[in-house]
Amino acid sequence: MTDTLSSVRRGYDRWAVVYDHDRNPLLGLEGPVVRVAVGDVRGLEVLDLGCGTGRHALWLADRGATVTGVDFSERMLAEARRKPGADRVRWLHADATVLPPLQVDLVTMTGNVAQVFTTDGQWAATLEAVREALRPGGRLVFESRDPEKKAWLEWNRDQTYRHVVLPGVGPVQTWIDLADAEGSLVSFRMTFVFGRDGAVLTSESTLRFRGRYELANSLAAANLTVEEVRDAPDRPGRELVFIARRAA
Repeated sequence: MTDTLSSVRRGYDRWAVVYDHDRNPLLGLEGPVVRVAVGDVRGLEVLDLGCGTGRHALWLADRGATVTGVDFSERMLAEARRKPGADRVRWLHADATVLPPLQVDLVTMTGNVAQVFTTDGQWAATLEAVREALRPGGRLVFESRDPEKKAWLEWNRDQTYRHVVLPGVGPVQTWIDLADAEGSLVSFRMTFVFGRDGAVLTSESTLRFRGRYELANSLAAANLTVEEVRDAPDRPGRELVFIARRAA
């Protein structure tokens, strides 16, 4: 039993490490546009919702923000806590729809976070939790892939294959396979193959692709005012970057 548990733990640890690597094909669209949109964060209280392994939360802390990183995955948070400077961030293991009492100036969601809430109820509950966490006048900045671009058509082994060598892990192959696309829901599988021992890790996920007007209407329903919707200048048409504010 101990050997089995140790193997499972190593699997989770490997997953967190390879997921966090810059050449993970799903991380290519994460963070940079949101980082431009948030502007100067010095002195701000910031909530990074769905912080994962802490990449964006640590970036915010490096620039003078007081940061709380929230994620539902304890394994991802464990990887975040191991990083240099992690002691400057408050890490919370929590559900995005049921946040502890917070009062912040800014909430951010990068990468796929806004799209993991696949039902209308989950998304509405998340936006309500965000509004409650924001001080009057506080902002929400998040990104979401534009469904008109149909990014999932590129989610196949040929177009997403990566081969990297990670310190302490060795050679890793990774790719994405589309599993299903029906309406606004897209399911896919990520595969990681470790060269040293041939171990294979897979992760299956489903994302909700909401269009510009659907997102705007959901924000309005949560009493969050849309101030701006930006495109990604380096990836035209691929992302919608929303900047919304809680009324003062």
